[in-house]
Amino acid sequence: MFAGVLSKAEFWERHRNKTLNDRQTTVLNRLFDGFEGKLTSSKWAKLTKVSQDTASRDIKDLIEKGILRQDEGGGRSTSYSVVLHE
Repeated sequence: MFAGVLSKAEFWERHRNKTLNDRQTTVLNRLFDGFEGKLTSSKWAKLTKVSQDTASRDIKDLIEKGILRQDEGGGRSTSYSVVLHE
């Protein structure tokens, strides 16, 4: 637990100057606070109550900012992970 809190604090400190919308902040916090399974655009859309297109735009923005990365694989099962270390 302590290591997770430390990683979360370090993560937010490292990205403090990046502009994120409320949805992005909410999902990133959920990922650090015990999110179950893999993050997909479908799960993002359900968590934030937005369309699949909006979820995909949010995720793409975080990838471009170096906050998320696309996991191996792809297609309909594309999943994403937080980049913990630069």
